Amino acid sequence: MTDRKLEICCGDIDSVAAAVAGGADRVELCSALAEGGVTPSEGLIGKALEMRGKAGVHVLIRPRGGDFLYDSQEADIMVRDVLTARRLGAQGIVIGALKTDGSIDTELCRRLISEAEDMSVTFHRAFDLCASPMESLEQIIGLGCDRILTSGLAPSAELGAEMLKRLNEKAAGRIIILAGGGVSPANAERILELSGVSELHASARSAIKSPMTYRNAGVAMGRPDSDEYSRLVTDKTIVRQLSDIIHNPSHHE
Repeated sequence: MTDRKLEICCGDIDSVAAAVAGGADRVELCSALAEGGVTPSEGLIGKALEMRGKAGVHVLIRPRGGDFLYDSQEADIMVRDVLTARRLGAQGIVIGALKTDGSIDTELCRRLISEAEDMSVTFHRAFDLCASPMESLEQIIGLGCDRILTSGLAPSAELGAEMLKRLNEKAAGRIIILAGGGVSPANAERILELSGVSELHASARSAIKSPMTYRNAGVAMGRPDSDEYSRLVTDKTIVRQLSDIIHNPSHHE
């Protein structure tokens, strides 16, 4: 059986600790998960690497939220962030860029991959916004990426399971299809079974309340409806449940 892996998307150091304790094989490290994730700070990368245990740390390279169409200044920022991740000792980077017509920006991706040198490279869910998935799959394989993170171009990996299966079959071992998007202990086994993929990506988060005793509830730092006194953090128990499904499939037959 293909070696199965669990990747946990972590947006803060508490989440990294929970992912490692829960048995994740890999951490995708980012910030601002509410925006789909952006590049984390040098401080967060360094601290995550210190406490990663046996888990690999792959750093998201994304200079802002919004679309995946980047200009030359943003491209320069991304190159600098790749160099920072490499200098700090990250095991991999997570990249993605599109052109206006929904095709893969192979020129920018090739530049980032070149700077990554021997780090592992994942093409992220920009893939889910591409115009031609099968053509894009071949382009990404041609770039030399190790895996593609995708929901199968659907709102969730469960809904995209049929496309994930098609992509996995067409990849034929040339690249790993990493299924992500709404993955939970409730549907992980079904996604694995329907798609045939061997790697899953999840945030595995639950809400925790702030220990602040003084509160000014009338002021929001982000959206007007945001709650500054609770946040979503990776939950060790959920990670452990997912890890068990991934690594001990006989227990769930």
